[in-house]
Amino acid sequence: MKQFSNANAQTLGGAVELARAARRAGVRAVYAGGGSDLLGMVKERITEPDVVVSLRTVAGQDEVEATDDGIRIGGLITLDALSRDALIHARFTVLAEAAGTVATPQIRNVGTLAGNLSQRPWCWYYRNGFDCYKAGGNQCFSATGENQFHAIFGGGPSYIVHPSDTAVALVALEAAFRLVGPSGERVIPAAEFFALPSADPTRENVLREDELLAGVEIPLPATVARSAYHKVMDRESWTHAVVSAAVVMELEGDVCRRARIVLGGVAPTPWRVPAAEQVLVGARVTPALAARAGEMAVEGARPLSKNAYKVPLTSGVVERTVLELVHRADQ
Repeated sequence: MKQFSNANAQTLGGAVELARAARRAGVRAVYAGGGSDLLGMVKERITEPDVVVSLRTVAGQDEVEATDDGIRIGGLITLDALSRDALIHARFTVLAEAAGTVATPQIRNVGTLAGNLSQRPWCWYYRNGFDCYKAGGNQCFSATGENQFHAIFGGGPSYIVHPSDTAVALVALEAAFRLVGPSGERVIPAAEFFALPSADPTRENVLREDELLAGVEIPLPATVARSAYHKVMDRESWTHAVVSAAVVMELEGDVCRRARIVLGGVAPTPWRVPAAEQVLVGARVTPALAARAGEMAVEGARPLSKNAYKVPLTSGVVERTVLELVHRADQ
């Protein structure tokens, strides 16, 4: 492991300045909150920083705060704390459930929301030193190789899937992300934060140089909404979603007035499926309708040689999650 120095930031703006100063000195700087993903990448020599700017010394960025029109969450909140927060559980269940499925209890105790959202892909080619697109190379080895867990939507030229559970939930909740950088703060919709490889195969998001993800804002829905997250894993030791679905529905009785369905584990970004949403809107949600929404959720899927099983699996996960919400409403 390459030797590096640590710099403790007292504010988010101070963290940005520490990173800028390091880069002006000609050395590589990275940010670290919980640091679980960064530590693995340093050990695997995927990234070799000279300076690690620690955000753990920044106070007040790990809190959940109710606002007049929604909720604000600090990017340094741990996934465990997020999963157990009473306000999140009551109003944004899908996010609490997603945070509670991430990795292992040990990782959830230190891993942060911002880190989970901005982590790098877990494709085995990238993580094992192959000179692929993500590593700055000119090919995707999974396109014709071991692609069991790769994308069935939005792939090309890279076929990675985005590994974040919380990202899927936040796109479904129509959240916004607060980014802090040398030019100050900017707020962008969660759906616009994540980038397809067709734009730049080396990147997964639109963070600019020296920017960091400061926090998340979630608006309150116009009416009471119910939400749920369901995740299918290959095995407990592989903690990332093979397929997942975040579903948010505004219901009047068993009639759906509005729906947001976002998939995980199937695309390089959290993948929204408007066609499946439209099946539900304005209709009484029955098992047959939920099954139809599941069918529409995989319309346009383009599986690779070894991951066609994800198509019926995705359809089933959407169907199951939609029905679960209706059953919750009846309780």
